[in-house]
Amino acid sequence: MDTSESTAKERDPAPETSRRRGWRRWAMDTRPLPRPAYRRLWSSTIVTAVGSQLTAVAVPKQIYDLTGSSAWVGAASLAGLVPLIVFALWGGAIADSMDRRKLLLITNSGIAVTSLLFWLQAFTGLESVAALMVLLAVQQAFWGLNAPARNASIARLVPEDELPAANALGSTVMQTGQVAGPLLAGALIPVIGLPELYLIDAVALCVTVWAVYRLPSLPPLAGTAARRAGVKEIAAGFRYISGHTVLLLSFLADIIAMVLGMPRALFPQLAAQTYAPYGEGVALGLLFAAIPIGAVLGGLFSGTFSRARRHGWMVIGAVVVWGAAITGFGLSSNLWVGWRSWPWPGWPTWCRWSSAGRSCCPPRPTRCAGACRASSPSSWRAARAWPTCCTAPRAPPSAPGPPSRAAGCWSSP
Repeated sequence: MDTSESTAKERDPAPETSRRRGWRRWAMDTRPLPRPAYRRLWSSTIVTAVGSQLTAVAVPKQIYDLTGSSAWVGAASLAGLVPLIVFALWGGAIADSMDRRKLLLITNSGIAVTSLLFWLQAFTGLESVAALMVLLAVQQAFWGLNAPARNASIARLVPEDELPAANALGSTVMQTGQVAGPLLAGALIPVIGLPELYLIDAVALCVTVWAVYRLPSLPPLAGTAARRAGVKEIAAGFRYISGHTVLLLSFLADIIAMVLGMPRALFPQLAAQTYAPYGEGVALGLLFAAIPIGAVLGGLFSGTFSRARRHGWMVIGAVVVWGAAITGFGLSSNLWVGWRSWPWPGWPTWCRWSSAGRSCCPPRPTRCAGACRASSPSSWRAARAWPTCCTAPRAPPSAPGPPSRAAGCWSSP
């Protein structure tokens, strides 16, 4: 680990326990929370996680309502994927060359403005898929710049030995927001409608901007101020990734599982047709929240993963569990039966990257090459929907049953 990344040198006066005994050995490590600066960043992540998921549910729902096509949902997500990847790669390099607090202020403000524009187009009844796709692309660009800076800031706010615990806390709270946000959206859609979901997200992001404003200045470290955020920095990150087998395997496994095995673009259609008897809003919220539930469970027991030494075996086991769970969901036609299979992919999603990746590698190189994946647990939702964009037009016009869902899950040619 690059020790220069961690500037919080002073330790708390209370003595640290060298060994965690009993059930605490398996539970979440909360040592970073007493540090005020980290606690502000962590608290802002809670608000951002919940609010952003309201928009993450509302956008595909609105597009499906306008078009009646899962293909358009996937296409819109693809429109967000390109700027997400480009600006996430660039954002990882920018995070090393400017004040990270300033970068967080700019990007969080941009995300808040786009959420407000989402509300405006829904409130005025614009009914334009093109406008939704443009706004989604702009917001994903801001997310791409924001998330690497947020993750990089953690290493400046806690000591090096607390960094794995701080990363675990951040990942867990993001996944908790991905549970609470969709469930809240599913409950609110039938009551207040889509426009208000966008507005709630915009207001919540104002709280995030205020919390980030109270952070200390996080200027570039000595020797990095003159570094330009360019292609060389990104290439250096990829070279670092390619030279570390565990990290490379984690990236490849994650890309294969997320891009080829995530039927998120089918969720609005499944909620409106197959699971309509359960209530469209409830079904939609449950579908979006299921995988994060498994990830939250992984975070609650993160003490196990953050101390693991056989990271390669852990990645292999995670991929096997992921594939089995997705298969179970694809072959199920009952909401509750399928939903019980659905949270299991979340646990390997969490442990593949949050434990094997961020706890065993220096943060600076992975920000440049891995920013588009490490940015946040929700940042690859665009990539997850892309294969379904290709497979959904082949599905029959009737309500999609297990065969069409299996096609969306595996999206094989």
